[in-house]
Amino acid sequence: MKIKVSIFDKRLFGSYLAVLSVISLLTSFGLIAFQLPDDFSTRVVAGIIIFALLVIVFLAMWVHANLEKSASLNFNNSTVEIKVGDIFNESGLKAIPFNEFFDTQVDERIIASTTLNGIFLKKLQSKIGEIECSIENVNKTPIEFVSDRLNGKKKRYELGSVCQFEDYLMVAFSKFDKDNRAHLRMRDYIESLINFWNEVDIIYAGRSVSIPLFGSGITRFHDYSSISEQELLELIIWSFKISRVKFTYPSKVSVVIHESIVDKINFYKLKGC
Repeated sequence: MKIKVSIFDKRLFGSYLAVLSVISLLTSFGLIAFQLPDDFSTRVVAGIIIFALLVIVFLAMWVHANLEKSASLNFNNSTVEIKVGDIFNESGLKAIPFNEFFDTQVDERIIASTTLNGIFLKKLQSKIGEIECSIENVNKTPIEFVSDRLNGKKKRYELGSVCQFEDYLMVAFSKFDKDNRAHLRMRDYIESLINFWNEVDIIYAGRSVSIPLFGSGITRFHDYSSISEQELLELIIWSFKISRVKFTYPSKVSVVIHESIVDKINFYKLKGC
């Protein structure tokens, strides 16, 4: 078990005190019905047993907090679910990050086959022509035409722009440098998220939306030497919270965490977001 929640975590201790109050109440009722013997040694043994049980309860809560693999949050009557899984198995709309050119060339230079973007394009290889058509006819005006770009597409779109294909939302979510390396500044990341939620608000039409942990792949953040998956996830949650997008039940937002990074996510901490 990877330790993600400290044994001294304030939230954990607060939850334990709430449980302790219930246990104390039940114990008080029990003592009314069953009078303890006056024998000193018996009282000591009973005290030790009760103390041991309380310690076991706390340790059980601590272990459970570290093993949690999901969290459910509610903002403005909208449900945000964070869970471990495969985004391709989710129902409703599924967001797939692309670069700002909406490139579809999986050649290990522009798009790596191991990225979510690459996996998506390989899964739908037989429909690449239709995907290209959707991109070409997207209801978005490019912000720039990069005529000297040697490989890939030349129309650059605003970060956070969405192109829908079937039940997939292709999202322009990373900038590309001249060597086709994905990069972002934190300001760009936040603006991308806000633009994305605005687009989702127009598109989702009562359907649930599943998104990956945007930025957790090969994206480089210029102004941060390192940013954790936990921090990225908390930024996604925060951006949804301020977006004021409303998902009426039974629709919801799901942030789907890949199994490979589950040990980097403190699901218990998310409950305080």
